[in-house]
Amino acid sequence: MITVRNNIALIQPGFSLMNFDGQIFFFGQKGWPKRSCPTGVFHFDIKQNHLKLKPAVFSKDSCYLPPLRYPATCTFQGSSESEKQQYIIHGGKTPNNELSDKIYVMSVVRKNNKKVTFRCTERDLVGDVPEARYGHSLDVVYSRGKSMGVLFGGRSYMPSNQRTTKKWNSVADCLPHVFLVDFEFGCATSYILPELQDGLSFHVSIARNDTVYILGGHSLANNIRPANLYRIRVDLPLGSPAINCTVLPGGISVSSAILTQTNNDEFVIVGGYQLENQKRMVCNIVSLEDNKIEIQEMETPDWTPDIKHSKIWFGSNMGNGSVFLGIPGDNKQIVSEAFYFYMLKCSEDDVHEDQRTFTNSQTSTEDPGDSTPFEDSEEFCFSAEANSFDGDDEFDTYNEDDEDDESETGYWITCCPTCDVDINTWVPFYSTELNRPAMIYCSHGDGHWVHAKCMDLAERTLIHLSEGSNKYYCNEHVEIARALQTPKRTIPLRKPPMKSLHKKGSGKILTPAKKSFLRRLFD
Repeated sequence: MITVRNNIALIQPGFSLMNFDGQIFFFGQKGWPKRSCPTGVFHFDIKQNHLKLKPAVFSKDSCYLPPLRYPATCTFQGSSESEKQQYIIHGGKTPNNELSDKIYVMSVVRKNNKKVTFRCTERDLVGDVPEARYGHSLDVVYSRGKSMGVLFGGRSYMPSNQRTTKKWNSVADCLPHVFLVDFEFGCATSYILPELQDGLSFHVSIARNDTVYILGGHSLANNIRPANLYRIRVDLPLGSPAINCTVLPGGISVSSAILTQTNNDEFVIVGGYQLENQKRMVCNIVSLEDNKIEIQEMETPDWTPDIKHSKIWFGSNMGNGSVFLGIPGDNKQIVSEAFYFYMLKCSEDDVHEDQRTFTNSQTSTEDPGDSTPFEDSEEFCFSAEANSFDGDDEFDTYNEDDEDDESETGYWITCCPTCDVDINTWVPFYSTELNRPAMIYCSHGDGHWVHAKCMDLAERTLIHLSEGSNKYYCNEHVEIARALQTPKRTIPLRKPPMKSLHKKGSGKILTPAKKSFLRRLFD
């Protein structure tokens, strides 16, 4: 078990881990960065099972890198010494829940006493530019002395002309196109391969030399996890690239798995899901040798009871056969953490990785969006190559007192005595929900917010109230509001006025008999 010493609320499903020369860095925090760490990138320092997040530094000529969650990342070997190791970041979600279609390149420009200074640049693409997405993979292949990025899969919001009020945040599988991206010249080309019929997300990808293997994944359109195994081979001659796809036997049905490398030719698949709401507790060994891939089941780890009984889990590869895992905390206790974290070791030996072997995979989150509960909606890709790190650092200590505690926000309040909305177990109920529960304002007194589901509101009623200006009163205050309500004004019956003759100076109404008597008297 790993103890997080500071600001545990920043570590949420959807983060990425990046390794630069043996040091691991955390990227993709929850919410926008604060003044204590405006870059949103942290040194992921684990010593003696204790984790500290220390802010990273960027050079002055860097562009702004938003805290993207669930992006696709991969390592890229540049030609110059300063570009010896770079990370390519594509896609992902911003804290405003917007999807990014940008490509960022992160590299190290200075390293003094293990204190790293990064440079981040944004690359513009021309040609067949991939649409904004998340849950996809990005790998680099090498052929004939050239390199090329291979982008595949993912999910995106529905086209704007198909988005309605009820399905505004609905997501769909991206088309099963394969994109070749030239990072040097900023060109992207789309390819349609007949073997790839359905869109896939949250799959595992392994790139070696000129080949990318696509394993598992989830098809949102069909709601299946096909046991497919694809081999995509890219040839980079002097002319146009040649790309072909082959369907191989021996695949497994898995989505949202984590991939870690145990030696040059061996990988381990950890976690993920095999069915809706059912975690995949078994692990597999993937062997690459002589341009062949073999997948075998390995001995199941001795999972703790908390991990076995949790409905969701997420994590990232730490390198050297180690995986960083997180599960929701026990909200039944008086004092509990939002998440508990563990480190799983799959290998005791150091890994000397081939620089042309890279891996990507995705992990699950608590935010299902419009997909199946507990998995596959908000996930991320990360590079599996990482080495252990030792020694003391001179990084500045991250001051968590300067941060707001984002684990408790207005969306996760206890709105009423029967409220059962919990940040760790919540799943969407209405079609308009994505990563937060729908709320409605009660106009009683000074006013307060309540969850629409706790009020048993029908979706049609919720949409009607949100579109109009009618006041709403929650179940607890609706009777009080009715008692205080002013009765409706009734219009009295109109009666014709009765003509009357007044005696001068008397002010009294004369009866018909008196009027007849007075007429005879004056006549």
